[in-house]
Amino acid sequence: MLKDTDCGTLTLSDVGRQVALAGWVHRRRDHGGIIFIDLRDRSGIVQVVFNPSYAPDAYRTADALRNEWVVCIRGRVERRPPGTENPSLPTGQVEVHALACQILNPSRPPPFYINEDTEVDEALRLRYRYLYLRRQRLQRNLELRHRVVKFIRDWLSARGFWEVETPILTKSTPEGARDYLVPSRLYPGCFYALPQSPQQLKQLLMVAGLERYFQIARCFRDEDLRADRQPEFTQLDLEMSFVEEEDILNLMESLFTDLVEQVTPHKRLRKPFPRLTYAEAIAKYGTDKPDLRFGMELADFTDIARQCQFEVFRRVVQQGGVVKGFAAPGYADCPRRQIEELTTLAKSKGATGLVTLALGQPGLSLEALTPEQVRSAVARHFTIEQVQEMARRAGARPGDLLLIVAGEPATTNAALSALRTEMGARLGLADPNQVVFAFVTQFPLFEWNAEERRWESAHHPFTAPRDEDLPLLEADPGRVRSKAYDMVCNGYEVASGSIRIHNREVQERIFRILGYSPEEAQKRFGHLLEAFEYGAPPHGGIAPGIDRIVMVLANEASLREVIAFPKTQSAQDLLFGAPSEVSEKQLRELHLAVVHPETAPSGPPPS
Repeated sequence: MLKDTDCGTLTLSDVGRQVALAGWVHRRRDHGGIIFIDLRDRSGIVQVVFNPSYAPDAYRTADALRNEWVVCIRGRVERRPPGTENPSLPTGQVEVHALACQILNPSRPPPFYINEDTEVDEALRLRYRYLYLRRQRLQRNLELRHRVVKFIRDWLSARGFWEVETPILTKSTPEGARDYLVPSRLYPGCFYALPQSPQQLKQLLMVAGLERYFQIARCFRDEDLRADRQPEFTQLDLEMSFVEEEDILNLMESLFTDLVEQVTPHKRLRKPFPRLTYAEAIAKYGTDKPDLRFGMELADFTDIARQCQFEVFRRVVQQGGVVKGFAAPGYADCPRRQIEELTTLAKSKGATGLVTLALGQPGLSLEALTPEQVRSAVARHFTIEQVQEMARRAGARPGDLLLIVAGEPATTNAALSALRTEMGARLGLADPNQVVFAFVTQFPLFEWNAEERRWESAHHPFTAPRDEDLPLLEADPGRVRSKAYDMVCNGYEVASGSIRIHNREVQERIFRILGYSPEEAQKRFGHLLEAFEYGAPPHGGIAPGIDRIVMVLANEASLREVIAFPKTQSAQDLLFGAPSEVSEKQLRELHLAVVHPETAPSGPPPS
């Protein structure tokens, strides 16, 4: 090999050794007669010294070097002179005195700095992804991802799970998002679908008697993207037979406790994992994926609003709405501009506005609060007793700011959830080195689609209803709770799962409620319904998202920073230029023709 040592591994114990290194020129410095370069490979950086009196040929070669050139260097490891050590580098106590240097490949000037973690336009960093991945932060993220996946594989294998691969080309069935379709050349007019998850396949593996299955599965969903969502993603897919909900939650808590403590020991993990029902999560945090690194729980002021003199609140309550809010600690004296920013945020989530009540000065008691100490444009519409009661419910003290939203329940909760997250960040309450997992349980089995006037699965159609709610299936579907559960972490949903239906009669009842005729259910899901008649065991599973978990552990705000080759938010691959047009010959082979809608541009998206 061209190298026998990794750059980032050299320490004082290597002093006197002759080593062969290879990597990229991270930085070059000419100090008037002596040239220093920082040489980088994936293990780290080491300083190399070129002295013309020590190795003149190597010095002449080094004089031509520039950033990102690929070189091979042979030299001797020496202790750095006293006072020149670099404590920020693991190799900072040593340097390599070059004896020989070979240029393996020069480099054009990169389109952005690689040796500085400066901001780079997203289009540029995706177009030159192979260069952006040279940055040490990105390499650390991919190394972390590797260690997370390896840990999961080893941990599950030691507990009797088998890793089984399932097909990528499968049948289009409703899973909650649009499918990516693949046309069949051999069967004109027919299509495969890329799996949104291996859901039905892992259930069939349970019918097959495998009992404990897992897979690091690639999944595909044609849906609108955001920072924590990609069109293709990776999940730990896991299924078990002869289990109940508690068995799977306990397994996940054990797995992720061990993972965080062993793979990222610098993180602070809260144990045991908190558990909330869906109703509790919505009531306390306005969302089913709350960030539990801080408090600021929501309080319900609807009954107080019904009695106050503020006509806006009273009208909301009369129309069946709610009035809720929370207390931001120590935020009473925030500038007006920040209140306007918070109001804009609330409106972006559908709220009609935001009401704030600044509660006096710190050091006072809540009971001693006077009307003159309550600062708000609507303060005159509330008695001091009503303000004090709202403060008590929200856990507020003098010096705090009450943030209140009124409206339809779903919109109010969404707005307050966004405000709570924003305030957690502004007040520094969301510690990036703290990891708080939690389980959310008892989700509704169905959601009402008002536009199409029909019931839809809140999770997916194979989720089992809670036994005590089975009598409500046809009578009152909206009240039926499911055996579904999510695992959330630091404000993200990082896993979703459920106990599955394993009885044909129950599954057919679910399909009827969802609007499938017996013929359509047989056409779409006949393979699964038939399997349930051959001794299907009780089973359930969960699917943690590898990308999101690594994103949280790496303290990144976007999945794109922990995926080697991600897509843009508009689902484009700027490196390869995908999606792209294909030749007429390929279309003919697939018996396809492209018909451009009048409202859409023809041709591929701009690169």
